Amino acid sequence: MEYKQVILVREDLKLPKGKLGAQVAHASVDATLKSDKKIVDAWKKEGAKKVVLKVKDEKELFRYKQMAEDIGLKTALIKDAGHTVLEPGTITCLGIGPDLEEKIDKVSGKLNMM
Repeated sequence: MEYKQVILVREDLKLPKGKLGAQVAHASVDATLKSDKKIVDAWKKEGAKKVVLKVKDEKELFRYKQMAEDIGLKTALIKDAGHTVLEPGTITCLGIGPDLEEKIDKVSGKLNMM
């Protein structure tokens, strides 16, 4: 079986590269900590595949969050603290998984990479 994790990033925020990297890292860590230990262990043994994808805006991000949760995937919604370029509480990205690649692709398989 193959496992992966995806991180969905809001394209409309036009985040600077450093900020984007930090937000993606937050989403990856938070989603991993929420996931089943057996799945995380299997994912890590396969190399811990992560894919960063883009969504149009906050509305689309929430649509994918609901779709993921509806099929039992773990999610982590990231809100910025507002110390640098964003207002406090700005929702930046969503981590999904890790979980079976086939299951995650049912939700995010049609999205484009960042």
